[in-house]
Amino acid sequence: MEVAVAIGAEPITTFAAALPLPDDVDEMILASFLREKPIEMVKCVSIDLEVPASAEIVLEGYVDPAERRIEGPFGDHTGFYTLEEPYPVFHVTAVTHRKHPIYQTTIVGRPPMEDCWMGWAITRITLPVLKRQFPEIVDMNLPFEGIFHNLMLISIRKQYPGHARKIMNAVWGLGQAMFTKCIVVVDEDVNVQDPREVVWKALNNIDPERDIKFMMGPVDVLDHAARLMGYGSKMGVDATRKWKSEGFERRWPRENRTSDEVKQMVDEKWKKLGV
Repeated sequence: MEVAVAIGAEPITTFAAALPLPDDVDEMILASFLREKPIEMVKCVSIDLEVPASAEIVLEGYVDPAERRIEGPFGDHTGFYTLEEPYPVFHVTAVTHRKHPIYQTTIVGRPPMEDCWMGWAITRITLPVLKRQFPEIVDMNLPFEGIFHNLMLISIRKQYPGHARKIMNAVWGLGQAMFTKCIVVVDEDVNVQDPREVVWKALNNIDPERDIKFMMGPVDVLDHAARLMGYGSKMGVDATRKWKSEGFERRWPRENRTSDEVKQMVDEKWKKLGV
């Protein structure tokens, strides 16, 4: 299988390559759409492939899908050294480059690092697409500490019993989102961009045996805690308010929240007291 690696393409091309697009969506077409003009492509010198003309360096070669060699350990975005594992081998047949090429890369390691902000941008840009599929989703956050595929916080407009579990299963049925190790679902009034608020609400709202769901499935290959490479368990936490129709017969308490009127009255008193 012929392979070309373009290093140092223009940012919009690199961004399109990183997006979790469906298999039938071409990254170059999306990049061209975003930049509002086609990506100029040129033919490789040793293989029958085309690469972005703006690339700084191009590696050309081939990969035999049946060939594997041990690689690693490498420092990775998880903040740990990737374990030694068998991976495909890239045989280089040619290297081409600009007259004075610039080798573009990112530094990865214990978060937050450069790649965190790339992932954050992808999350915010693709969220409207996810909400088109699941309009009950209000917001989503993948905290840097969870290195994206380890923790997803989602707020929803809960409409029926078991709605939170439906969203968990839906996420695990999506493209790269299937690798998400832990999903926490909260009500729409919880700000998922504030992990402190999520932790407070979630830990007050859950009965662990009732509200935590475990399942097996594919996980990220860099998950060193998984029992097998690429396969392990996942956890979903239903941290929404529980309804009687979900078997919860007790009263749900009101949140201890100061009204805006009281806040205004206190503020005015502080001014009068000169504080």
